[in-house]
Amino acid sequence: MGKLFGTDGVRGVANKDLTVELAYKLGRIGGYLLTKGKEKAKIVVGMDTRISGDMLEAALISGICSVGVDVLSLGVLPTPAIAYLTREYNADAGVMISASHNPVEYNGIKFFNSEGYKLTDEIEDEIESYILNNEDILASPVGENVGRKTIVMDALNDYSNFLKTTIDIDLKGLKIAVDCGNGAAYMIAPLLLEELGAEVHVIHNDPNGVNINVSCGSTKPEEVQKLVKETGADIGLSFDGDADRLIAVDEKGQIVDGDHIMAICGSYLKEKDLLTGNTVVGTVMSNLGLDICFDNKDINLVKTKVGDRYVLEEMSKNNYKLGGEQSGHIIFLDHNTTGDGLLTGIKLSSIVKEKGKTLSELASIMTSLPQVLVNAKVENSKKNSYLEDEIIKVEIQNLEKRFDGEGRVLIRPSGTEPLVRVMIEGKDTSEIETIAKKLADLIEERLN
Repeated sequence: MGKLFGTDGVRGVANKDLTVELAYKLGRIGGYLLTKGKEKAKIVVGMDTRISGDMLEAALISGICSVGVDVLSLGVLPTPAIAYLTREYNADAGVMISASHNPVEYNGIKFFNSEGYKLTDEIEDEIESYILNNEDILASPVGENVGRKTIVMDALNDYSNFLKTTIDIDLKGLKIAVDCGNGAAYMIAPLLLEELGAEVHVIHNDPNGVNINVSCGSTKPEEVQKLVKETGADIGLSFDGDADRLIAVDEKGQIVDGDHIMAICGSYLKEKDLLTGNTVVGTVMSNLGLDICFDNKDINLVKTKVGDRYVLEEMSKNNYKLGGEQSGHIIFLDHNTTGDGLLTGIKLSSIVKEKGKTLSELASIMTSLPQVLVNAKVENSKKNSYLEDEIIKVEIQNLEKRFDGEGRVLIRPSGTEPLVRVMIEGKDTSEIETIAKKLADLIEERLN
């Protein structure tokens, strides 16, 4: 992993790690390399609702324009909207300014190529090499050749109209509870669902720059659970800060995570004979319950490392139609090139309506094994070192032998935060909670 790019672009505390100087360089170097010096190239730029978005957007766009590339500024939109509109507007690249589900003090910059795909490791490494080696590209146009910014007013409607084409029925008769997380979905989510005919009850759709993800959104599903119960909704939809992921809630207030969503959508697509190779793509974090569910349905589950970019790579290689993560990043290859919370929400809602079943009935095809995730706080520079510490390695090996066949142990450094994530799956919740906490404590003690 590079020193700037993590699993999902460049992230850090805005104005400290992710400075305006770095944003300018990312715009300048990235803008040049992604447009290959093409004349009159253009790049679309969007952002979530963080207070630091304006600051970073100004610096990023300055960098892009400095190499003679025009910018289409789309304003506040979900990440998947930027990926889609990059293609729709025939742009040469797209950039999203967001730190997704992270706290407000963080922000991030992630690039898409002209096809709306996240960048390969090789291109990220090339951009990174220029910046870390203090090198510059030989492009400083003057006069009429300097890039300029254009504000696009119709971006939200263009994306909303596209989403409407992804389902075959309306959502009339459904009551939907929505938590926008005070993030990028705050305008488009309730508007789209209402236009599709649903009765919508919405909370946390009043962003002020600092309340994004604060006690709301997909990392705080208790909020939409409560709203479902208060309103008697058929389904609850909870989005993160940039709306590229979704956590759903059934009519009983029970969480329907990404694994359950894939179980429902995968089974539905197989029934319609639309599941290429009878295969769904998940990650190493996918619950063993999904393996069992798909075994019963005669569906193959291919697993990649964590990150929807890796899920997409595997899907694209074999034209697999459905993939995603437990965290709620779901990709429908016929429609999008990155996780899309809104698309997932309307797809799931349309299946509920078409099937005439409750979401809890649909989700019951999969039973999750107890799974515990504990974070060990470790400096970014040391979070890969658990692989080199003999005491940690021996403890992990002992646990793997203990859980063999009845659970598993998964350790991975966070791609976006100074954390090592400890995930343990097994039959006894209290037992795996204790074990996960002890292992996380050991990692913190050994690496700090």
